[in-house]
Amino acid sequence: MTDLNVDDFFNDAARALIALYQVFPRRKAVFVDDISGAEEPDEFGMYSNRYLACYSALLWLGEEGFLRFEDSINQEAIDQAVLTGRCFTLLSSPAPDNHPVASNLPPSVREERGSNLFRLREALREGSSSSLRAAMMSLLRQMHQLPGAVSAPDSGSD
Repeated sequence: MTDLNVDDFFNDAARALIALYQVFPRRKAVFVDDISGAEEPDEFGMYSNRYLACYSALLWLGEEGFLRFEDSINQEAIDQAVLTGRCFTLLSSPAPDNHPVASNLPPSVREERGSNLFRLREALREGSSSSLRAAMMSLLRQMHQLPGAVSAPDSGSD
């Protein structure tokens, strides 16, 4: 049994990365409503846990070096967001464990269909949480293997 919060995170993260890739290198405001669906705050001005989790996923992507942004707009969006160069390169790169692409396609189409980005798009299109989990876990592993990756703080024990 999977943790639904993690499945939601993978879904939100994939949608945000794809949205930013589609406008790269322009900066864009990424609204939670556009990623996880529209929601109105309750009578006290509070959003649901699901809505706040999506907002937190956007912040986490920034903290982990997938994207940069200038500011947040309340708890509704991140403003002036753009993929980092490392993330853009990673999304454009071949997925290491992707299925073979038909050789009768033009080289540019084969390259695009073998990319990490295409794998994310296909997993979202299929609606398969296991495919999306595999695609996102692959991206996370690859991101942490890149030179200059964000690493855990030193524990101070020698």
